[in-house]
Parts: sequence; C-alpha cells; structure tokens
Amino acid sequence: MSNKRSNSFRRAIQQGGRQLKSSSLREEVGLGLSQRLVRHVAYETLPREVDRKWYFDSYTYCPPPWLILTITIAEMVVFLYYGLLLNRWVLQVSSPSFLKSPLPYHPQRRAQAWRYLSYIFMHAGIEHLGLNMAMQLLVGVPLEMVHGAARIGLIYVCGVLAGSLVVSVVDMAAPVVGSSGGVYALVSAHLANVVMNWSGMKCQFKLFRMAMALVCMSVEFGRAVWLRFYPPAVPPCPNPSFCAHLGGVAVGLTLGVVVLQNYEQRLHEQFLFWIFISVYGLFVLFGIFWNVFAYSLLDVKLPPAP
Repeated sequence: MSNKRSNSFRRAIQQGGRQLKSSSLREEVGLGLSQRLVRHVAYETLPREVDRKWYFDSYTYCPPPWLILTITIAEMVVFLYYGLLLNRWVLQVSSPSFLKSPLPYHPQRRAQAWRYLSYIFMHAGIEHLGLNMAMQLLVGVPLEMVHGAARIGLIYVCGVLAGSLVVSVVDMAAPVVGSSGGVYALVSAHLANVVMNWSGMKCQFKLFRMAMALVCMSVEFGRAVWLRFYPPAVPPCPNPSFCAHLGGVAVGLTLGVVVLQNYEQRLHEQFLFWIFISVYGLFVLFGIFWNVFAYSLLDVKLPPAP
C-alpha cells in the first residue's frame, strides 16, 4: 500500500479524524540527537503542525537521503579529476581542454543526448562548485528527507533538463556546465513554498535565512552572467551560459511548488500537477524539435567542436 495519503484521508485529518497530541512538537522533551534533527527538518520544510507530527512519527532514516548526497559526491569527484588533469582549480573553463570532456553540453555536440543532463557534473571552477554544492546540500538534503528521493529527483532532473534546453533555445552558441539548473529548481521551489505558507512556517530566523538564500543565488547568478560576457579564453567559443539558472527557477516556481505543497498527498490526484507536468512535457518536445531543425533553418553560426 502506498504511504501517500489520499485527498479524502487528508480531509479527515483536517477535520480531526486522526488523534494527535495537543502539545506542539517543539514541546517534546527527552529527544535524542537524531530525533532533534528530524524535528528541525520538519520545522524547516513543512507549514502545518499535523504534517510535522506525521513526519516526525513516521520518519526512520530508511532509506537515508542518498540522492542529493550521491550527486554532490559525484560532482566533487569529477571536479577533482579534472582539476588534476587540467592542473587548474579556479576557472577551469579557461583551459582549452575543458570542453573536450564528454560531459558538458556543447551546441556542436547537441546530438549526444546525455549531455543535456551530464553537464551538471562539470563546473567552471571551485567558486562555481562551492556555491552550488552549499545550496544543494543545505536545501536539497532536508527536502529529500521529507519528500523522498523520487519527488526531489523529479524536481532536480526537470530543472537540469530545462536548463540545458533553455540555453539551446535562447543562447544557442554557448555551452553549459554546472548543476545550477537543478539547484535553482530546488531552492526556488522551497523559497516559494515558504513565502506561500509564511504564517505556518515555524523555522527560526526565516526572514534572515531567506535573505541569505537569495544573496547566495544572486551571487552565483551574477558570477555566471559575468563569466558569460567575459572574453573567452578559447575563442571563438563563448564562455558557458547563465540561462540554465533561469530554466531551473521556472521549474521550481511551477512544478516544484506543487510537489512541495502536497506533502504525503498523491500527486496524481493534484490537478495543478498534471497541468504543470503537461506544460513541461510540451516544452521538452518543443526543445527537441528546436534542436533538430532550428539551428539549420536559422543558419546559426556555431563555434567549432571542442
């Protein structure tokens, strides 16, 4: 049986059909370290006390939040490998051999479909990796603990794919590297969920923490914009595009918000979920046809293949 609650069961809970302790979860005493962590995550991510208690009572760390941790470790390993290979740690993208890797998205290699996702494992430098990794872990791991790997993976992968497709449509000559599409999808969805449920969110210092998240996003986006228009080290190939960030934000504010707002409800019963997943599917189809036909029809002048 699925552990996701149906709409009828959710209404029963809201009407008082489920017996809950009258005290707030914050008033629980004698908790161990792992229980305090679960309680902290519940207040970080869930706006309703009934959901926080449900999560606190049912979470068992099995399975652990493996998805975001695995992606982060893989990104670190790839970065270290290319750092040693290129003998460069800051602005790795300035190395002539950087884009020769089979991982980054490059417009001349757009027929290699895996690049629309695999580009997340390459980063422009340690400054790029550090900001993405910090946001990915601080936001992604708690969200995965609450919503599970499948739902968070859906938001993340949709943000990653949207990022590369947006670049292929609006910045057609530029390559793409970095996990910003997926990271910005998660962070945007979380921040939007906090704002939409402001009175119910009981996390400490939420205004300050939202401001810090926005500062980190702005710094990373500003770095990406600066790099895009900085004179390329390997002309005529431009530096990586910043438009993947925008694709991630679009996914986070639409599909991501619906997923995060429906904790423990079955997504297939949510009308907005089907609207946004359909719109996303149409966008992906448009992106595929654009990549197949638009480059030749528009006679886009692309940089040479790496």
